[in-house]
Amino acid sequence: MKTSHLLLYKNLILVSLCLLYSIPTTSCSPHSASIYVTNSCKTTLYPRLCNKALSKHAWKIKGNPKLLAMTALIATYNATQTTSKVLRELRRASECVEVVGDAVYELHRSMKRLDQSRKGSRQFFGQMDDVQTWVSAALTDDDTCMDDFKAVGRRQVLARGFVYTVARLTSIALTFINDYAAL
Repeated sequence: MKTSHLLLYKNLILVSLCLLYSIPTTSCSPHSASIYVTNSCKTTLYPRLCNKALSKHAWKIKGNPKLLAMTALIATYNATQTTSKVLRELRRASECVEVVGDAVYELHRSMKRLDQSRKGSRQFFGQMDDVQTWVSAALTDDDTCMDDFKAVGRRQVLARGFVYTVARLTSIALTFINDYAAL
C-alpha cells in the first residue's frame, strides 16, 4: 500500500509542476497524463487490464485521483451491465444473474456518491465509506457469481470470462477509490 501512495504522490507532483511552471501542454498533457494512468495502474493487482481499460481516457483523467477513480468505476459499471445482459441471454443460474444485477445497482450508487464527494467537506469521509462499502459489495457479488460456475462448457466458459473480467475491473476501481479516500 505504501508503494501505491508513493507512486500516486509522484504523479501528483509531476502534474502539479507542469501546472505550476506552465510547462507547454505538449510535455504535460497527453504524455504525462498517460504516464499518470500507467503508473497508477502499476499499483493495482491487474495492471495490464487497468491500462487497457483506462489509457484511452488518460486525456480526461489528467492526473486527477478523483477522475481516475470515477473513470475506473464507470468502466466497471459499463462492463458489469454488459455482463448482466450476457448472463441473462445465456440463461445462467438465477442466483448469478441476481447478484450481478445487485452489483450493477451498487456500482451505480457508488458513481453517484463519488461524483457528489468533495475533498475537505464534512461529509467526505462518510461518502467515501459508502462508496468503498458498495464497491466491495459488488466485488463480493462477482465472487459469488464465479462460485456458481462449476460445469465446463462453451457457455459457462464465456459467462465465467465476463464475470472474471468484471471482478478484476471492480478490484481496480476499488484500489483507486481507496487511494483517493486516503489522500
